[in-house]
Amino acid sequence: MFLRLKARVSYWLARRLFHWSWLVRQPRGWSWMEGQFARMANLGDVGAQSFYGHILAFRGQGLGAREEGVRLLRLAALAGDGKAAYQVGVFSLAGTPSKAPDPAEAARFWSLAAKAGHPLAELKLAQLAASAH
Repeated sequence: MFLRLKARVSYWLARRLFHWSWLVRQPRGWSWMEGQFARMANLGDVGAQSFYGHILAFRGQGLGAREEGVRLLRLAALAGDGKAAYQVGVFSLAGTPSKAPDPAEAARFWSLAAKAGHPLAELKLAQLAASAH
């Protein structure tokens, strides 16, 4: 119980410090923040999975970081996060180095995003349907 509370407080602090760009550029500062993001994501916090997944997918160093980012986004999407579901749909349609493009999977995740209220998901579904015909 105490360790989970400590993890939540550390994550909250790291999210606040993330907006201080000078601190993010410091290797020790960034390393600490990234550790807090990873810990909360691994504890199953959907918001942390989405947040850290986006960071890894777009700013991570190397293929492994991007793959881990997509994995975290997928977990968050399946738990109901609309932003993560939308992004997984984009990655599914574009494909990744380890996975070929999959329009059916993209449609599935965009449907999840639309149910969660993501504003662009319906548009992407319509575009996908139009391109299929």
